[in-house]
Amino acid sequence: MFGIKAKDIDLKIDFQKGDIASLIIGGRERVRTRVPLFRFRLRNKEEGRAYDFSAYDASDVKETGDGAEFRLFAKSTGLRGLNAGLAVKVKVLSDGEKIFWNIDIDLRDSEFFVDYCDFPVVNLPPLRANNSEGDGGAVLIPFNEGAVCDDITAREATDFGYWDPDYPSLGCYCMFPNMVSSQFISYLWENSGLYESACDVRRGPKQIDFYREKEGVTLLMRLFAGTEFGEPFKPEYPVVWKATDGSWESSAAEYREWFENNLPTGVEKIRDNRNLPGWYVTSPLVVSYPVRGRHDTDEMNENPLFYPYTNALPVLESIEKETGAKLLVLLMHWEGTAPWAPPYVWPPYGGEENFRKFAEELHRRGDLIGVYCSGFGYTLKSNLWDYSCEEKYKADGLEDAMCAGPDGKVRISRICRDQRSGYDTCPASKHGREILDEAYLPLFGSVVDYTQILDQNHGGGQYICYSREHGHGPGPGVWMTESMDALQKDWRKKAGKMILGCESASAEPFIGNLGFNDNRFELNYFFGRPVPLYAFVYHEYIRNFMGNQCCNPFKDSEDTLRYRLGYSFAAGDALTVILSYDGRISSAWGLRDFSVYPDGEKALKFIKNLTAFYKDEAFEFLSAGRMAKGKKMTCGTAVFGTKFIPREHHILPSIHSSAWETGEGRIAQIFVNPQDVDETVDVEGEKVTVPALGACLKYFET
Repeated sequence: MFGIKAKDIDLKIDFQKGDIASLIIGGRERVRTRVPLFRFRLRNKEEGRAYDFSAYDASDVKETGDGAEFRLFAKSTGLRGLNAGLAVKVKVLSDGEKIFWNIDIDLRDSEFFVDYCDFPVVNLPPLRANNSEGDGGAVLIPFNEGAVCDDITAREATDFGYWDPDYPSLGCYCMFPNMVSSQFISYLWENSGLYESACDVRRGPKQIDFYREKEGVTLLMRLFAGTEFGEPFKPEYPVVWKATDGSWESSAAEYREWFENNLPTGVEKIRDNRNLPGWYVTSPLVVSYPVRGRHDTDEMNENPLFYPYTNALPVLESIEKETGAKLLVLLMHWEGTAPWAPPYVWPPYGGEENFRKFAEELHRRGDLIGVYCSGFGYTLKSNLWDYSCEEKYKADGLEDAMCAGPDGKVRISRICRDQRSGYDTCPASKHGREILDEAYLPLFGSVVDYTQILDQNHGGGQYICYSREHGHGPGPGVWMTESMDALQKDWRKKAGKMILGCESASAEPFIGNLGFNDNRFELNYFFGRPVPLYAFVYHEYIRNFMGNQCCNPFKDSEDTLRYRLGYSFAAGDALTVILSYDGRISSAWGLRDFSVYPDGEKALKFIKNLTAFYKDEAFEFLSAGRMAKGKKMTCGTAVFGTKFIPREHHILPSIHSSAWETGEGRIAQIFVNPQDVDETVDVEGEKVTVPALGACLKYFET
């Protein structure tokens, strides 16, 4: 039995059996079920067929002092053609604080390549809500804004359950760099935790997730290899384990330290970034509405209140007067081709003349204009509008630019099928890059200030591609990150002062390219509860906005808009309001029932108060500050019904709070009250009264 220790960790590995036998953290045994130490997948050259292996398939194991070597032969796996066999080497080291895991899959058969490897694999107790033995905790995952899940049954009942990434891609995978923004995951108990992180400075793709397995919950760190046929997979980085105090902030602080010591190229703190326009730190109020149609799959008739574009000016002027905020007007269904029908969008619907006149008037007022685009899909045919690229696709031979599956075949995209039918463009292919440049470069010479150019490309990542004709590896790998980074850097340079963004928070490798993003934190209520993990790690380097709140999990009949506005503000994000086709403030984008609206008057008053508080008291913290772990707050509760079962409602704190380091040995803690009555909260014995529909700030000594 191999044993190794780090601070508050006592680990024992049974290499002969191929699994972790014991993991003691905080003085308690944490292993629930023994599972293989590693799992990996090969694919063959002929048809891309998958072959799965694990440590349990080893026919011989040799311990090496700091690890072990596992031998897997074709005769023991039943796989014909793997003539040279496989050697998997595992090394486990400790520096007294952390445990470092390394793996080497020594593949020497040119008929196969390594697709991915899950390593190290550990099965921990069921989560708190699913645990009858009292040893359950919660999982912290950097999905989108950041989520803590203590009920895996509730997660599995939503559209954001566990998915194995495959081809064609889906947007909801827990992939990095994609909807998962950082390279770590943690299991949290009350006073201790296990932090697991991939220290990959090249930031290649990984699936970072958790799932129910046997009697417990397995943490998943899936490393996509990106190797060629017959090449070994030997990651240049370790996977690190460290014990924490069990708070989500301790894991966030641990990862932030690594991030700041290994910044991606081109990433600067906001205070030092001269490439950012002056409006960036003013925190404009994002106002979004559809030029055509009432929702994503509606008939695309013009909305007279918003088209021609200049028709919207009186509505926008009223919002500006009521809130005292400068506006970033973010248009939906504005494309001259068809709504959500990428990649071709320019010129705007109805032509450039009125669009330009509208933008010029916004600029005269000191406001901004932005547009949603729709990412790297290639639309053959719109389901919403008389628009087709079928003839162009055939005539120009565009199939060679599209993402392909392991068998080399190009299949219809699974993304936004209600709106369009088409394929996923691979930007790593020469032809794919040409298509995307042709489509989006015209925007960069326009009057637009902000372009959410990668809507559907969550986090700025690309879709999965196994093509062998594009010049990249036969499977997902670091080439994906490098390809997207190169494209985004080129676009950012050509865009000048225009800010580019994506759907969800920008994943870590692309923070320097995608400066303002549609951070829909509310999606994390599908996991459990959101926490401002993204802001804790990255807020000094990037700001986002609240987003259009699509897929809002709360019941439409309940007014939760102010609550969500308060969360985003406390997290340091710019606020957003969505206007319905008739100019009323909607609770979220995508509603079908237009008989129910939130209290727009109270929402605008709340925004007015928060806007003034941002300018007068909280600017240095919320514009580009460094988040910290605050003092424990005790307050009332807010109960909101949800749209999914078994979690029928959420019981949430009535007051939002976030803490920020001042650099003077003090913590500035911000309290935000979305209610229409004052509330007094207890902050570790000290009373703080938070004004109705407002916010306050309190300094504490650290």
